[in-house]
Amino acid sequence: MTNYPAIGQLLPHDEPMILIDRALDIQQETIHCQVDIGAKNPFFNLKSKSIPAYVGIEFMAQSVAAWSGYHAMRQEQKPPIGFLLGSRRYTSHCDHFAQGQVLDVYAEKMMEDNGMAVFTARIEFEQKIVASCQLNVYVPSEQKLKEMKIRSQQ
Repeated sequence: MTNYPAIGQLLPHDEPMILIDRALDIQQETIHCQVDIGAKNPFFNLKSKSIPAYVGIEFMAQSVAAWSGYHAMRQEQKPPIGFLLGSRRYTSHCDHFAQGQVLDVYAEKMMEDNGMAVFTARIEFEQKIVASCQLNVYVPSEQKLKEMKIRSQQ
């Protein structure tokens, strides 16, 4: 296992919206991250001591963002801003993730073209799949991002 940068260095996010805890393995097409379920997560419900399972989509999306950030860092660039365009076939085999669970999040790039990419992703707990989906993401070029910012201010 390689020592990877702290997850905050791989993501274009700030606390408290960094929801994943660490990257364990990053390859050319794949990433494996972990999430520690607990009160530090802004979606943690103190009464039920859990996080709703639908937040799993964001765990998977942030893992994809960490993959992108790592590959950008290897080219001496900062983690790019990207957009989750949608998720398909999100399936969860649980209603929530309980305090104390350590979730393994895996994502694999299926295709990429002109900043658009499709990843398959899954969340495992104790080596059993508890959620999965396909993520459609977009990383705009710097020029396109500038154009988007200008349009949003009009």
